[in-house]
Amino acid sequence: VKLVESGGGLVQAGGSLRLSCSAFEFTVDEYAVGWFRQAPGKEREGVSCISTRVGTKYYYLDSVKGRFVISSDEDKNQVYLQMNNLKPDDSAIYYCAAVPMSWCPEVATPFDYWGPGTQVTVSS
Repeated sequence: VKLVESGGGLVQAGGSLRLSCSAFEFTVDEYAVGWFRQAPGKEREGVSCISTRVGTKYYYLDSVKGRFVISSDEDKNQVYLQMNNLKPDDSAIYYCAAVPMSWCPEVATPFDYWGPGTQVTVSS
C-alpha cells in the first residue's frame, strides 16, 4: 500500500489549493482516507476524512468547515482536498493516510498507511 500527496505550494491568504492523494495497491472505496497536517512545534491533527466503504461518511476539523471540501474519484483512485479561503494558520505539512474502515477516525492513531506529505504555506 502506497500513498503519494501532491498539490502543495505557496499561496497568499484568501487563496486556494487542491491537494491530491494518489493510492497504489489498494482502492480508495475500500478504505477511509484522511488528510492530516502538522505545523512546526505542533501535534499532527486530523483535517478531513472520507469513507465510502459503507455509504459515504465525512469528517472535518471545525476550523476548516465551510472552507475545505474532501472528495474521492474511484476511477482515478485518488482523494482530493479542496482548500479555499486559506489562512496563515493552515500552513503545515499535509499528509494523507488510509485505513480499511467504514467510518472516519478523527485522530491519527488508527491509520495504517501514510504518504510522505506535501508542504502548504499560506502567506499573510
